[in-house]
Amino acid sequence: MLKIVLIGLGVMGKNHLRVLAKLPNVEVVGLCDNQMDEYEGRKVWRDLDEMLRSVEANAALIVVPTFLHKAVALKCAAKGLDIFIEKPAASSVAEAREIEAAASGVKTAVGHIERFNPVIGALKKELEGKDIYSIAITRVGPFPPRIADVGILTDLAVHDVDLIRFLTDKEIIDKHIFSSQKIHNHHEDNAILSFKLQNEIVATITTNWLTPFKKRRIEVATPAGYYEADMMSQELRVLSAYSASQSYLVRDIVVFKGEPLLNELGAFVSYCNGNSHGSLATIEDSIKTLELVRVN
Repeated sequence: MLKIVLIGLGVMGKNHLRVLAKLPNVEVVGLCDNQMDEYEGRKVWRDLDEMLRSVEANAALIVVPTFLHKAVALKCAAKGLDIFIEKPAASSVAEAREIEAAASGVKTAVGHIERFNPVIGALKKELEGKDIYSIAITRVGPFPPRIADVGILTDLAVHDVDLIRFLTDKEIIDKHIFSSQKIHNHHEDNAILSFKLQNEIVATITTNWLTPFKKRRIEVATPAGYYEADMMSQELRVLSAYSASQSYLVRDIVVFKGEPLLNELGAFVSYCNGNSHGSLATIEDSIKTLELVRVN
């Protein structure tokens, strides 16, 4: 039985708690949030140190605002707990490296959840052995008021920078980032990012908090066809060109739909229980994304 403490009961933290209840051989032995004393009839510790002294645990899920990641992760690592941190690993590269060093003796993962979206898994399988020409990702939607401590580059663009590296298995060697601040009080909320990867792959990300509807889409050009994946509906298709007539065929690719967070936390539990790291993002992966979205 893997005994887990959950730190942070905001929107995402409550999602984590809901999903943990679906996983076999997992027990949530402690909840911590400095804004409440109980949740759904369960005791909630306001003080993290007190909770860590009071319960016996094997692992911790850290789902607090990004600026608190370092302080919380260092305390959990000092207790010898395996650690799952919601993305990004920290507010800065320097803080993420501090976590990485402090947690060298425990198992760690960072919650880049799109890696566990079934449509991304299906797309990655389709791309195996194929040359990739380009990747274009769109991730837009209305402004979420709960996001106050970071801008769109750190909150959203990191998803797609990680996806570009994950899907291609190539490193980004050049970048250009254009961003602006339109409605957010303190941070950028509108950005276009362009990258050059190894093997002459080019990639772009369009992201903002200005669009009145959510859109999560990825398009990949290859010699074998043009792939279109919808990360919300989990639908995938490929458009294959006729060489003579310049028309094309459309083929829908079967995707076995599922909940990405359930897949991701299942992988983390499996990792804690001695199995492989699998597709989980590492702290080093998160550091690379943070380095790539820096504009100064």
